[in-house]
Amino acid sequence: MYASLGFETLTAPQAAVWLGALLGLAFGAAAAVSRFCLRRGLVAGPERRAALAVWAAGLAVAVLGTQAAVAAGLVEFGAHRFHAAELPMLAVLLGGTLFGAGMVLTRGCPSRLLVLGAGGNLRALAVILVFALVAHATLKGLLAPARVALGGVTMPLGDVAALGALPGDGLAWAALLAAGALALAWRAGARPRDLALGALIGALVPAGWVGTGLVLFDDFDPVALESLSFTAPAADSLFFAIASTAVPATFGVGLLAGTLAGALVAAVLRREARWESFESPRQTGRYALGAVLMGVGGVLAGGCTVGAGLSGVATLGVSALLALAAIVAGARATDALLTRGGAGSAAPSATRRALPAE
Repeated sequence: MYASLGFETLTAPQAAVWLGALLGLAFGAAAAVSRFCLRRGLVAGPERRAALAVWAAGLAVAVLGTQAAVAAGLVEFGAHRFHAAELPMLAVLLGGTLFGAGMVLTRGCPSRLLVLGAGGNLRALAVILVFALVAHATLKGLLAPARVALGGVTMPLGDVAALGALPGDGLAWAALLAAGALALAWRAGARPRDLALGALIGALVPAGWVGTGLVLFDDFDPVALESLSFTAPAADSLFFAIASTAVPATFGVGLLAGTLAGALVAAVLRREARWESFESPRQTGRYALGAVLMGVGGVLAGGCTVGAGLSGVATLGVSALLALAAIVAGARATDALLTRGGAGSAAPSATRRALPAE
């Protein structure tokens, strides 16, 4: 379709960078104002129900919008990794669990940390840098052999790699998932503004799928089918920053840059931008460990809370659903361990309080 749009100086891959940047701008601004983050909806705290409601609103819109696009013939996921006939079950389960544990240790998933980093949170930026390094090492570096070995343990799914292959079409399953998410959002008592912003973030998911899969489709200059995600894009952005004269920018590079820009604008306009850093070596070690776990886990699971949890589940792929379940389980278990450890210690420093990067 892209060839018919009449652009003469902009190739499809170059246009994909701009598309990623525009989606990132919207995501960064909306996520900054609504504090969009799945982790906040999973850990103990007074804002847990409201935060989970905002994320659920985004999931509902993402699933309905994506499956409506599939039903209309605008996008198709048969060849996408989320619909692979062989499910790398061990990698997905282990990766999701590690990622969930890591985002609790760093008190933010990569998308949330990008937003915080744009506002001057140096802890968040440090975590993103380590996360990107480890993700790149897991994709193409020292940890790649381990990734390949774990990915080789598969379970055949055949034609049932997505819920849409089960009785009832994709729209029916999408409606069921969206109804559950909306029911959760309705009962949580979140502010209407934040729910609306969560829904806006959800709408960016089908926009990404349709944009890369249909609008930018070009037989002679192909663009990968992708939407909101922050694991592989973080690794790609790091590599691009180091070797931009040798490697081109991608959709993911534009997405990260746009997210930082959108969050920065929101932080400045809301007068929330301020410099923050680590408080102690112990805290630094905790965040570094969490970043490593997220880098390895995000690659093994096939995405983060946004890449697998929002964009992936919107495709109804079984691997994405399994990854999201493992992320939730890892986060809940880690939060329970940290809560129990804090309650069982008499040291004042162990008392649970509002820590950075929330």
